[in-house]
Amino acid sequence: MPYDVKLPDIGEGVAEGEIVRWLVKAGEAVKEDQPLVEVMTDKASVEIPSPRTGTIAAIHVEEGAMVPVGTVIISIAEAGDSAAPAAAKSHAAANATAGPTATVTAAPSAPAATGARVQATPAVRAIAKEMGVALESIAGTGPGGAITADDVKKAGAGGAKSAPIAATAGETRQPLRGLRRKIAEHMRHSLSTTAQFTFVAECDWTEIVAHRAEMKGKADAAKVKLTFLPYVVKALIQPLRDFPLLNSSLDDAKQEIVLKSALNLGIATATPDGLTVPVIAHADRLPLLALAREIERLSAAARDHSIKLDELQGATFTITSTGAKGGVLATPILHHPQVAILGVHEVKKKPAVVNDAIVIRDLGNLSLSLDHRVVDGQVGADFLYAVIERLQDPRSWLAGGDLL
Repeated sequence: MPYDVKLPDIGEGVAEGEIVRWLVKAGEAVKEDQPLVEVMTDKASVEIPSPRTGTIAAIHVEEGAMVPVGTVIISIAEAGDSAAPAAAKSHAAANATAGPTATVTAAPSAPAATGARVQATPAVRAIAKEMGVALESIAGTGPGGAITADDVKKAGAGGAKSAPIAATAGETRQPLRGLRRKIAEHMRHSLSTTAQFTFVAECDWTEIVAHRAEMKGKADAAKVKLTFLPYVVKALIQPLRDFPLLNSSLDDAKQEIVLKSALNLGIATATPDGLTVPVIAHADRLPLLALAREIERLSAAARDHSIKLDELQGATFTITSTGAKGGVLATPILHHPQVAILGVHEVKKKPAVVNDAIVIRDLGNLSLSLDHRVVDGQVGADFLYAVIERLQDPRSWLAGGDLL
């Protein structure tokens, strides 16, 4: 009898997952530990490996379906099994909330050998997913036949894209799946649950710009990119201690404000699949360059799908920034159940009045979105101005031990 593979218990608190994309098909030979399927949970996108070597006998759940942990999602016929490979089945549908049912299939340009495992890193898989290119249709040019990012881009440019799910004159439809669907759900829930408002203030970054220039040699020696974000994280620490309501959450079920002692700061990060929020655990314990290194590491891990589940959990406050394209201001949406999120916007040289003289300064805005059920406007304003005060005078609180 074929071996039934069930959706595993991926992590604490995860009760179900969305079948985003099958990486194998019925009749295909697979090896132990070969990725079978990409699954999206409330916490992260993960690939489920094969627990056996054999042949795919049946796929029981369609892409886009939500299935509970423990549901049989695929069957593998091992050597000696008499069961013949079957077409995709749906006997698990009773336990699954069906999503879009059409499967995207690319026109193969150079199919992999039957039963061969597609060799591609998570980052390359993400690019292929974004471009709608089937990896199975590409001949890899990397070491050992591995598919590279360039291979995917060339295939996409050459027309080896998946057919659209549905199309009519003047429009193309794509299923809302995976991280994109989770973002949609979380944002809608946040807006419908909380009483959100945004307070915006201008910050003079001139001293941060100067300090960053002075630190460039040390940052280069440490092989780390020093951006404005580590400074923002460091500047937040004391104000979050002085205004503990900003480092809290609201337990809607119990109607209790939960004040957090740990300072775990989420850093919203753009990935090929959408926005992900890695978490710097105990951010108050890290000096400036260590923060820069951790932000860089977590962002890279989020983009190439190598980030660990616990690195996406436990945030008490979130920072979001779009870097050089940060714009004038925005109204960030709360990462519920947190009650505060800080938006960092473009910093550029502008005329400013200093000591009754017009001078050129590095100016940019900060947007603080809050849950008015927990934080009043005056408290939020006082908090933001405390952060700005520190950013405008970093030498008053950045000492040797806070740098390296």
